[in-house]
Formats: sequence, C-alpha cells, structure tokens
Amino acid sequence: MDRKKRLIVAAGVVTTSALLGAGAVIHAVGGSDDHEGQETETPITGEALQRASAAALAVTGEGEVTDTEVGDEESYYEVEVTLPDGTEVDVQLDEAFHMVETN
Repeated sequence: MDRKKRLIVAAGVVTTSALLGAGAVIHAVGGSDDHEGQETETPITGEALQRASAAALAVTGEGEVTDTEVGDEESYYEVEVTLPDGTEVDVQLDEAFHMVETN
C-alpha cells in the first residue's frame, strides 16, 4: 500500500474511533435510560437512602428495595420494593419520608 492510501486508512480509523468514543461519553454523561429522551433517574443515596428504604419497608411490611429515585414525578422520593412473590410496589414518599401513596 502506498503512503497516501495508508494515511487515508489511518485517518478513517482515527475518525471512527473518535466518533464511537464520543458517543459512549455522551450516553454515559448526559444520556437517558430510555428512548423517549427523558432524563436519567437519580438514585437516592447516603442517609436519605437508609431512611427512605426503612420508610418504604415499613409500608410494605416485607420485601427488598430494588430501585430508588429522587425527584420522581409523583413525589419527592420513590422507592421500589420487590415482595417475596415477585410483585413490585412503588412507595412514594415526601421530603420528610412520609408515605404519599403506593402503586
């Protein structure tokens, strides 16, 4: 292969790598978790996670916390609890960790 063709191939490889890398960064940093363009959910962390989990389990009486979200569209905190039979219950909590509703 002559020098000109090698440069063209190398440029194509570098460009493709850069585009793939940029796409991965965009998805990881600011992407969404679905295909409708909604924002990525923000999980509850720290002491708030402990308090929200305890409050949700007090409502359901049993189960395992399997997902959480701050700033849910229905309440301040949303805690998903999976019951032993596999049923999922979403417990909606206000900022003081009081139940707003379940669904």
